[in-house]
Amino acid sequence: MRCARSSGWLLAVAMAVVLAAGTSSIAVEPDSFTIVMLPDTQNYSEKFPETYLAQTQWIKDRADEDNTAMVIHVGDIVQTATVEKEWEAADRAHRVLDGVVPYSVLPGNHDGAPGKTELYNKYFSPERFADAPWYGGGMDDKNDNNFCLFDAATMKFMVLSLEFDPRPETLAWANEIVADHPDRRVIVVTHSYITPKGRNAIGDSVFKQLITKHENIFMVIGGHVLGVNHQTSTNDDGGTVHEILCDYQGFPNGGDGWLQTMRFAPEEDKIHVAAYSPLLDESNDAPQHTYVLDYDMEVKHPPVPSVSRPRVRQILRLRPLRGGRR
Repeated sequence: MRCARSSGWLLAVAMAVVLAAGTSSIAVEPDSFTIVMLPDTQNYSEKFPETYLAQTQWIKDRADEDNTAMVIHVGDIVQTATVEKEWEAADRAHRVLDGVVPYSVLPGNHDGAPGKTELYNKYFSPERFADAPWYGGGMDDKNDNNFCLFDAATMKFMVLSLEFDPRPETLAWANEIVADHPDRRVIVVTHSYITPKGRNAIGDSVFKQLITKHENIFMVIGGHVLGVNHQTSTNDDGGTVHEILCDYQGFPNGGDGWLQTMRFAPEEDKIHVAAYSPLLDESNDAPQHTYVLDYDMEVKHPPVPSVSRPRVRQILRLRPLRGGRR
């Protein structure tokens, strides 16, 4: 069990609430927290919209209990980029999360990336997230490439989402964004990066031109190719980069609602990855689907509260203090 928080910590929480209207990230209590990986939903948008809704409703229902800090979509939101009915289905599913938990999106090849993302930007434009304190912004006034910021367990994170097969100008922008946020622990998400056998050609390009150059990038997530995988690589500074594939689209019924959760446990310096289907109410304990990653979560330089560009105030729910999870 954890000891009770000090009065200084409580004061810090109160200050975070006061500053919430002007910050670009939201705070999660210093305890275990969860990031959800939402793999390719293209089949759900096309044929099984209720499965998509089941996923996001489950995330919403579990948000408090799991202390969910972020939901990450890996791309291929829809099957056909020009079919508006599919985007409407995706929009309905993600509306369930609006105002409940931060989420990031990016366009896969089925969403029209690169360069043909008109409907993606109609339904998931920067304007959709303009009032969200966790949304950092997009490249060239579009949301094909974007970044989100959030704080959890005294750590500061960034999710950097990049289009399918990122163009040179995209990678140049991404390098600038990461360099501008040296205090952020960065998760890069791009639709095509790793296969069940290792990085593909796109992944190798992204790794060489972006990932390996920044010591604060500690994870890369992708989908696109049916299967699951996880491996570790080393960046130019000798740091570990966890590389994850999460794609269930080839399972029955377009994927049977399978997704993966990552529970960050700071006291253990571990990330517990688990596979679960809200549709089936089943877990997959096979080692490629459920596993543990080592990750140093010690805060060497405590974050200093800062005020960035003004944003519309978003209601933050302070969660009750509680003991550690079992």
